[in-house]
Amino acid sequence: MQSPKAESGTHDHVFLGADHARNERRTWAVIALTAAMMVGEIVAGIAFGSMALLADGIHMATHAGALTIAALAYLYARRHAHDPVFGFGTGKVGDLAGFASAVILAVFALGIAAESVSRLIDPIAIRFNEAIAVAVLGLGVNLLSAFLLHQGGHDHGHSHGHSHGHGHGHGHSHGHGHTHHHHTHDTRDNNLRSAYFHVLADALTSVLAILGLLAGRAYGWVWMDPIMGIVGSIVIARWSWTLMRDAGAVLLDTLPDEDLHAHIAGRIEEDGDRLADFHLWRVGPGHMAAILSIETDRPEPPAYYKQKLAGLPQLSHLTVEVAPRG
Repeated sequence: MQSPKAESGTHDHVFLGADHARNERRTWAVIALTAAMMVGEIVAGIAFGSMALLADGIHMATHAGALTIAALAYLYARRHAHDPVFGFGTGKVGDLAGFASAVILAVFALGIAAESVSRLIDPIAIRFNEAIAVAVLGLGVNLLSAFLLHQGGHDHGHSHGHSHGHGHGHGHSHGHGHTHHHHTHDTRDNNLRSAYFHVLADALTSVLAILGLLAGRAYGWVWMDPIMGIVGSIVIARWSWTLMRDAGAVLLDTLPDEDLHAHIAGRIEEDGDRLADFHLWRVGPGHMAAILSIETDRPEPPAYYKQKLAGLPQLSHLTVEVAPRG
């Protein structure tokens, strides 16, 4: 991280994730795959009179819709990244889309559970061979989609910023830091996670369906298919809650990193100065903003305090106010 340096003029608040463009391209690619599979299954279902194919095609349409929300969020955030209407940029657009997608995922889980319970109570005849073939085909598409959307186990959140110092009044200053290859949960792209969870949910339902259908065909256990559906709905509901919790926390500006919060406070207060007010929040994947109000017996220019925070990860936007104590 380079030391902040003062410069004049206006500056952008572009807090998009480091892999924003790549993630956007891959999401559109997965939409194309899902849409092709959806159309193929619906056409084949109508042509061959197969309810299994038709039902799975309609089911794929719901995921295509959720994935489109993610793709449009990337597009909107990118196109409006420099729009001054957004005070802290468009980095949170993906979190908003991720939260909405998590709600859709929860509804999907509830629908699977309801249908599964219905089939337990009132079993229907299953054409096992055809249903297994559909599930295997769907699984292949979902695994390819999941591969495209997977972030490699953890995120690489290197972000770049710049610094601005505007001293006025008691010493207000706005500063942008620089971050390089710091691995932390705050680099997670909740929009991409929502798309990933949707294709993962599809893959899970396909795997469980195959297991249930194989058991039903081999042993006559027709009840295994709906039981697998209930298991899948529980797992998907848990993914939905995780995504809803994480995206919601960002949207509500909860404290993103307790360790960083404590570290900033420690650096500022190490010489006896006091933080009268301190806010730290996430403005985008890999980007955090902070507002510091410092009370001190020996006031220094804002740049002095910004220099104290040089080298801290993810601090992309910094506002400093300095006031004499007492």
